[in-house]
Amino acid sequence: MHDLSTVPVVVKPDRTLRVKIIDACGLACNFCHNEGTPVVTDNADRSADQFTGTPGRSGRVSIYLRTNGAGFLPARIPATPDFALALAAVRGSLPTTEVHFTGGEPTLHPDLPGLITIARRLGLTVGLTSNGENGAAVLPAAAAAGLDRINLSVFGTTPAELAAVQAPRLSSSKLAERKLAALDATIEAATMHGIKVSANIVIPDRDHVDRVLRIIERHGRSVVVRMLVSLEDGGASLDAMQEVIDRLGALPVRRIITAGASDQRVRYRLPDGRTVYAKSIRPVRLPETCADCQFNNPDDCQEGYYGVRLYRAVDGPFMIGVCIQRMDLCLTLGEFVMSQRCREVAAFRDDETARLTRLHATTAMAGGSHLG
Repeated sequence: MHDLSTVPVVVKPDRTLRVKIIDACGLACNFCHNEGTPVVTDNADRSADQFTGTPGRSGRVSIYLRTNGAGFLPARIPATPDFALALAAVRGSLPTTEVHFTGGEPTLHPDLPGLITIARRLGLTVGLTSNGENGAAVLPAAAAAGLDRINLSVFGTTPAELAAVQAPRLSSSKLAERKLAALDATIEAATMHGIKVSANIVIPDRDHVDRVLRIIERHGRSVVVRMLVSLEDGGASLDAMQEVIDRLGALPVRRIITAGASDQRVRYRLPDGRTVYAKSIRPVRLPETCADCQFNNPDDCQEGYYGVRLYRAVDGPFMIGVCIQRMDLCLTLGEFVMSQRCREVAAFRDDETARLTRLHATTAMAGGSHLG
């Protein structure tokens, strides 16, 4: 294991708002948290006290729904003045420079370019996380609207590898082949239109090491690969990530820490010059909101405080969440911008930035760029 204590550090203050723009998705990953919300198609006829994370007809899961107290179904967010006002309200109460669209699957949104245009007009950089199933169709227009980057979730290089992390309904090899072909087409479209591309790979344990190595070999020459720790698998996931790094002969060149959120990553250089990132979770808590939380211990709090998320409730208001394991903490947007929690988040970001900058002063780098 490499000693990271002398690796140059970049401290990046959290300025990102994650926005769940759609719930629909054509995959059914067995580790999906679905941004903490119920799967709409399986819960549309249920009241909040009946929401279930057990796979229904869709086969999809929301792994924290059994205990996270989610109280609303997420609506698709249209590209309307209401969305512009919501973004402006968040930006006015918390320093925000980027929006990151999530889902579900953002490329299935019928007006993704419209949403991007709204965010860009507000001076915000736009990224999104996608499984690539519809990217070839929408990315040219998304790029024209100002999409900066896309983080692609990659699960394997063969139909069998994709099916291994999917619900049984995706066990068809022909269906899996089409999904993998769509991913390749998305990478090609993004690259052609100047969108920065990264491939995100969740690695639960050592049984997945060979799969991850194959993905890096296949896609690592055209996109930047990022290994992600599995929220449910903790130490086993970190051990597996380290084994990949060791087998690749990769050397650490930079640490990137997001101040005010739990995200951290290490940039590695492979012997052939390619770049690989290893992303993990810092044990970050909001000082007031998290203090008395039932999950506030090393075993149960899996994501820590990751940042602010924007949702829209079905037939309801925009909602702000700060934890996918505690969706009961969600507030309406109006309540949030006037709340102590909003002030707590702003102060925590500033305090963490100052503290981490001092802590890593001997290895800090001025500026530096990376894929977020």
